[in-house]
Amino acid sequence: MADAKEILTWDDFGNGARDLAQQIADSHFDPEVLIAVARGGMIPTGAISYALGKKLNDCINVEFYTDVEATLPDPVLLAPLLDTESIMGRRLLVIDDVVDSGRTMALVQKLLHGFGADVRTCVLYSKPSTVVMPDYVWRHTDKWIVFPWSAEPPVTAA
Repeated sequence: MADAKEILTWDDFGNGARDLAQQIADSHFDPEVLIAVARGGMIPTGAISYALGKKLNDCINVEFYTDVEATLPDPVLLAPLLDTESIMGRRLLVIDDVVDSGRTMALVQKLLHGFGADVRTCVLYSKPSTVVMPDYVWRHTDKWIVFPWSAEPPVTAA
């Protein structure tokens, strides 16, 4: 089973976040607001916002995966929602950990384009099954990815 997984270490994550930030800088896209796709995109967004020197961050809550390789029929937006007035017509960088099917990213892009935003997308990993190719990708894989922030089960009271 370990052969079917890609294990991301904290060190590799740090390198990946810097590499993505460099790709973004080299493309001359200057995002005004970074938007994390919660929950998987929250940690990459924090790292990339520091690497780019950007302080305006927001989050969009989407539920799709319910367990390892188990999803809802369609991605669903969850409250609280974005402050849409503050993103109208702005340059947005949407960040997630992975695009697997790409359906979550497609939903988020469609929503944000509806507010007249210039939207670019960024992920650590892209899978061949995605319907949306992000603008910035660190690695491509067809394996299940084990991220360092979700490798262990949640803690409980002792």
